[in-house]
Amino acid sequence: MQANHVGAPPQPAQSPGPIFRPPVSSVLSLDFQQLKAKIEAYLKPEDVGRVEAAYHFSADAHAGQFRVSGEPYVSHPVAVCSLVADWHLDAQALIAALLHDVMEDTHITKAELTERFGKVSAELVDGLSKLDKIEFRSQEEAQAENFRKMLLAMASDLRVILIKLADRLHNMRTLDHMRPAKRRRIANETLEIYAPIANRLGLNDLYRELQELSFRNKHPLRYEVLAKAIRSARGNRREVVGKILASIEERLPQWGIGAEVQGREKHLYGIYRKMVEKHLSFSQVLDIYGFRVIVRDVPSCYLALGALHSMYKPVPGKFKDYLAIPKANGYQSLHTTLIGPFGMPVEVQIRTREMHHIAETGVASHWLYKEDERTLSELQQKTHSWLQSLLELQSTSGEATEFLEHVKIDLFPGEVYVFSPKGKIFSMPKGSTPVDFAYAVHTDVGNRCVACRINGDLMPLRSELKNGDQVEIITAAHANPNPAWLSYARTGKARSQIRHFLKNAQLDESVALGERLLNQALRPHGLTLGQISTFAWDRFLRDRGVRSKKDIFSDLGLGKRLPIIVARRLAEAQDLESGRPDVVKPKPAGAITIRGSEGVAVQLARCCHPIPGDPIIGTLRKGQGLEVHTHDCAVMGKLRGDRGRWVDVEWEHVVDDRLFDVGIRVLTRNARGVLARVANAIAEEDCNIQSVSMESGQGDYTALNFTVQVRDRMHLARVMRGVRRVQEVVRIGRAKGDGRAS
Repeated sequence: MQANHVGAPPQPAQSPGPIFRPPVSSVLSLDFQQLKAKIEAYLKPEDVGRVEAAYHFSADAHAGQFRVSGEPYVSHPVAVCSLVADWHLDAQALIAALLHDVMEDTHITKAELTERFGKVSAELVDGLSKLDKIEFRSQEEAQAENFRKMLLAMASDLRVILIKLADRLHNMRTLDHMRPAKRRRIANETLEIYAPIANRLGLNDLYRELQELSFRNKHPLRYEVLAKAIRSARGNRREVVGKILASIEERLPQWGIGAEVQGREKHLYGIYRKMVEKHLSFSQVLDIYGFRVIVRDVPSCYLALGALHSMYKPVPGKFKDYLAIPKANGYQSLHTTLIGPFGMPVEVQIRTREMHHIAETGVASHWLYKEDERTLSELQQKTHSWLQSLLELQSTSGEATEFLEHVKIDLFPGEVYVFSPKGKIFSMPKGSTPVDFAYAVHTDVGNRCVACRINGDLMPLRSELKNGDQVEIITAAHANPNPAWLSYARTGKARSQIRHFLKNAQLDESVALGERLLNQALRPHGLTLGQISTFAWDRFLRDRGVRSKKDIFSDLGLGKRLPIIVARRLAEAQDLESGRPDVVKPKPAGAITIRGSEGVAVQLARCCHPIPGDPIIGTLRKGQGLEVHTHDCAVMGKLRGDRGRWVDVEWEHVVDDRLFDVGIRVLTRNARGVLARVANAIAEEDCNIQSVSMESGQGDYTALNFTVQVRDRMHLARVMRGVRRVQEVVRIGRAKGDGRAS
């Protein structure tokens, strides 16, 4: 997803005729000379030489290409490489940063890069390149597929995303030359995808800068107004901030704490988001300044916290201990909010030097710092775990857009920390439910989940989890995911696994239905499914480019193919093999029998609510399977012209002991307690009321609309007779889809 090269694709120089240009690689640009000085500080001389060779190769490949700003295009890869060098990445990553656009914007191939610079660097470049040669149905689908490719490359080598984030940062810094509409689109994409990835990887400085640049380009007027307000407030509050900083620096040594104290102004985007989310004006946002206290070790963190709380009163509920329970991206700090002079709230972060390194550079600290191997390995394990979850999401998500949706859900910040019965801590996105927790424990636990206990009490699966909750999942061997879970599952893994299971279940059911439909359609030809030869099947599949019979059955069950046409072609192929013309006299096709409990491949229409005993007819809806209606359904009347999709269906003589929803409409005279008497009459016939609504009629009458659950048509008749016996009932009938009674 190389969406913004600020001028992508790079344009060749526009001139009236060819102009002689000396080889770009014959001299080193000033930018690369500065980059070279930077990498010489930590790379071996032979590695510096390889990086310089990559620069020459990139400069020659991009010769004649310019950015919209007018700069030579090679200035962009050099800038990206310089940002990557700030993290002290190795020579392979630096080479990939210099070459990251050559496969996309020039005729250089992956094989050439492999031969010149090695397989690893070539793979990194490939992971960063767009899928330009594939045709997509929409811009959104192309974006999602490119993003999926990049994330999967990242899962195998984290340097891919680090280079990509550096690429995005430089493009955002030089976005001023683009059209306003494109600037807004790129800024929005950065806010939705790249900034959250930087946050998830713990690259805090990069995360904040991407947010600021996106805010400035997405809402330039709001950015300028807010920046002006901050400049004005800065002068008014400078004295107070200086007083707080001096008092902290004075108090900590009195407690025997050696510390570095930093005052900082909060970022514009963070202030803007707080104003939007809490509906505040700028004057109501008081805590625009914060302080950071950096100490020697963990005990000093808690000691410093005590010293600060002895100076200024803490705000209740505003203390967070990310030392004991680090964030998912490895971030550790103590956070507290104090009431400073003149009642001004002051946010303070307390952390060690090592924690500060990780807070600013996240996973890049693997290359930058080596002091605390235990902390770094824990961070790497968390990152590895997240990357593995991306691979799992990829394997269960059918389309790239679905994969992107799942990943974006997991990227947005806001976490709650919950415990398993054995005390293991799980970090979950805000709004997560026990269903999300079950899938976080294990996919099988999620698929077999039936109930949960939160803090020892049985609770609904849709309950929102809170910090500190202890969650126990109750499972059953034969339980399956419920489609309703998708309405409240929060995490990408849970939603992906539920959808994956339901798709497979629908496939099995649609295959079984497709076999029954085809068998029915073959009867007029004097054939059954078992009589169709392998020759006939092979010919049919080959002519239509289909891999297997199962795919045909699935398409039939989902309404993507018409059974009568497939049956006719199979019969023709069968006759061709036997050498006889098709002279079989048509026979009645017979009806498909319906139990009402087939699952997702067979659905009872909501417009007419058919129940056992009703005359019924089916229609094949593309991608949804067989939908069953009553014969007199108004919706089916509109489809009379499309007879090819009609299917004869009938109820089985023995129907499962399930209940069917059906609507009844009762017109009553207005009287006190009439609703209770009608409801009681329904209940006396062993019938459950699903829902009820009232319509005020004219004069002395009211219409009551009930959705009730019955076993069959005879059960419904008993219910309606019982309701008629209520004295105030004037008329009762079965509700039609248009709200009228029959």
